[in-house]
Amino acid sequence: MAATGRSFRNLSLLLALSMSLGCALASSVDNNASRRFWIENDAFWKDGEQFQIVGGDVHYFRIVPEYWKDRLLRAKALGLNTIQTYVPWNLHEPEPRSWEFRGFADIESYLRLAHELDMLVMLRVGPYICGEWDLGGFPPWLLTIKPALKLRSSDSTYLSLVERWWSVLLPKVAPLLYSNGGPIIMVQIENEFGSFGNDKRYLHYLVLLARRYLGNDVILYTTDGGTIGTLKNGSIPQDDVFAAVDFSTGDNPWPIFRLQKQYNFPGKSAPLTAEFYTGWLTHWGESIATTDARSTAKALKDILCRNGSAVLYMAHGGTNFGFYNGANTGQNEAEYKADLTSYDYDAPIKEHGDVQNPKYKALRRVIHECTGTPLRPLPAKIERGNYGHVKLQKVASLFDILDKICDPPKVAVSEQPLSMELSGQMFGFLLYFSEYQGRGPSNILSIPKVHDRAQVFVSCSNDGIRNRRYAGIIERWSNKPLQIPSLSCSSNTSLYILVENMGRVNYGPYIFDQKGILSSVEIDGITLRHWKMYPLSFDAPGNLPKFQPIQQITNARNCEVPIHAYSQNKLRASSFYRNGISEGPEFYEGHFHIDSDSAAKDTFISFRGWNKGVAFVNNFNIGRFWPAMGPQCALYVPAPILRAGDNVVVIFELHSPNREHTINLVEDPDFTCGPNR
Repeated sequence: MAATGRSFRNLSLLLALSMSLGCALASSVDNNASRRFWIENDAFWKDGEQFQIVGGDVHYFRIVPEYWKDRLLRAKALGLNTIQTYVPWNLHEPEPRSWEFRGFADIESYLRLAHELDMLVMLRVGPYICGEWDLGGFPPWLLTIKPALKLRSSDSTYLSLVERWWSVLLPKVAPLLYSNGGPIIMVQIENEFGSFGNDKRYLHYLVLLARRYLGNDVILYTTDGGTIGTLKNGSIPQDDVFAAVDFSTGDNPWPIFRLQKQYNFPGKSAPLTAEFYTGWLTHWGESIATTDARSTAKALKDILCRNGSAVLYMAHGGTNFGFYNGANTGQNEAEYKADLTSYDYDAPIKEHGDVQNPKYKALRRVIHECTGTPLRPLPAKIERGNYGHVKLQKVASLFDILDKICDPPKVAVSEQPLSMELSGQMFGFLLYFSEYQGRGPSNILSIPKVHDRAQVFVSCSNDGIRNRRYAGIIERWSNKPLQIPSLSCSSNTSLYILVENMGRVNYGPYIFDQKGILSSVEIDGITLRHWKMYPLSFDAPGNLPKFQPIQQITNARNCEVPIHAYSQNKLRASSFYRNGISEGPEFYEGHFHIDSDSAAKDTFISFRGWNKGVAFVNNFNIGRFWPAMGPQCALYVPAPILRAGDNVVVIFELHSPNREHTINLVEDPDFTCGPNR
C-alpha cells in the first residue's frame, strides 16, 4: 500500500511537471508565433508595429571576441537597434571540409550576444562579401581547382561548393532567425552583384538554397548601388527578394529610394540604404581617408528624419589581423593597392573603441533627434597603456631557420614556378629557389607576373644559402627587370625569390587573384626551370596557430648551424649587410613586463624607423606594418592579447630595423609616417 502510494505521488508529480513544461513550451511557441518581421506599405514592420532600421556594420571577425560585447554596447549607445555583419567563407572553411567556428569564428556566440543586448541582426552570408577582406571572403583554395572556377556565377562546380558551405552555415543560423526567437531579421544574398555581372540563374540558385535552410518567413535582400544598371543586374524581385541600395554619402537619397521602388514589388520597397558610408577605406601609400563629421551627420539626418532606414558602414571598423586584408585594382590587375592592417574606416567607433570623437557625437545626436531613441550614457573610455620603448634583439635570419618554419614534406618541386595556392601556401610568404649559370658582369632577371612583392637573393651554389647577396625587389605595381651583379661563381648561381602575398583583390573583375610567381622566370632571356617552393607557415588568427614564432625561433638557436656561429664582424663584412644595415628578412624579439592582469591595457606598437614586415605579440599575428610606405605607423594591440608577467614581441622584418632596434608601445595610434611625411 505504501509502495502504491509512493507510485501515485510520483505519477502525480510527473503529470504536474509535464503540464507545467507543456504550458511553458506552448507559451514559447506562442511567443515565437507572434514574432514577425516583414515589409508592407513601403515600410518595415515588427510584431505589428512600424519599424525603422537604424543599423551599423560591426564585423565579429575584425574584433577580438573578448571585446564583442564592448563594441556592441558602444553601437547601442550610438542609438543603433540593428547590427549588420558579413560572414567570410574563408574564415570558416580554411581548408576544404575543415570547418572552424571557434574564437574569432564563433559566429553563433556573436549572434546570441547581439540578441542578449536586444539588438537585431542583418546577416550577410555571401558567398561573396567584398568588405576589404582577402578574396572577398572566398577561401583561396577555390583558386586551385581545375578547370578554373568562374567565381560569382552559375558555374556548376562553384555552386556545388557554395551549397556545401551553406549546408553547414545556414543550419547554424536558422534557429537564430527572428521568427524562431532569435535576432536575425534579414539575410543578404551575395553583395553588390549588379556591379559585377547579370547572371540571374546564379542569384536564383542562391535564393532557392537559402530558402531550403531558412524557410520562407525571413526577408532575403540584395544590396546594390543606386543606379539603373546596378539595380537591373543585381535585383531579383521575382524571387521575393527585397532590393536595398547604397550610394555615396551626401547624394540626395530620395530620388535613389524612388528608383529602388522600381526594383521591388509594389508596397514592398521600404527605403533602406544598407551601406551608409561613415568613412572610407585606405590603401598603403595613401593619406588616411576621412570624412567630415558634420556633413556625415547631415546626410544621415536627410534619411532618418524622413522615416528612411540606414545601416552605417561602418559603425565600428576594427582590424584586419593576420593576413586577411583585401586589396583593389585599377584599370588592370597590375594597378594593385593593398589595404591597411587597420580597418578604422574613420567610423564613429574607432578601431580601439574610442567614442569621444566628433563623428560619434554628431551621429548620436541625429539618431536621437530623428527617431526619439533615448540618449544612453556614453560608454566609459577604454584605458590604454603606455609601456614605453622595448629593445629588440635579432635572433635569426629567415634563411637560418628555414628548416624550422618550413615543413620538408610540403616543399613543392616543379619544372615551372607554382602559384602560392598550388604550393599549399594560402597566406603570407613563399620562397622560390632555382639555379642558373651566371655569365658576364651582370645578369637581367625578368618575372613578368609576380603577385605581389618579390625580394631577390643570389649566392654561389657551392657557398650555400648563408652567403647569399641581396639583389633587389620586383613589385606587381611597378614590375621592371632587375639587374643582378655577377658573383663570379665557380659553380652555378643559386636564386632565391621571397614572394609576399599582400592581400587578395576583393572587388572588381580581377578577384581571381592568385599569388606568387605566375609566369616564367627568365635570366638574360633564358627561362629558368627546376624550381623548389618553400612554404613559410605564418598562420592566420582564425585558425589554430600552427606557427609559433617565439617557440620556433628559440628552437632555431640550438640548430646545427645557428646564426651566432658567425662572428658579428663576419656578418657585417658579408654582402648581406650594407652600411651595417640588413637588406634581408630577419626575426627580432623583444620582451616587456606587465605587473598584473588588471594592468594589461590596450596599446599600439609604433614601428617608426622600421621598414616592412609582420608582427606577433604572444604568438598572435597582429598584422602587417610598412612605415616606409605609410600612412599607418602603429599596430593596435588589444589588451586580451596581453598577459601578466612576460610579454613577447616577435617581428619579421623584410628589410631593416630602425637603428636603435626598438619599438615603442604607446597609447595613441600613429598615422603620420611614410615617404612624404
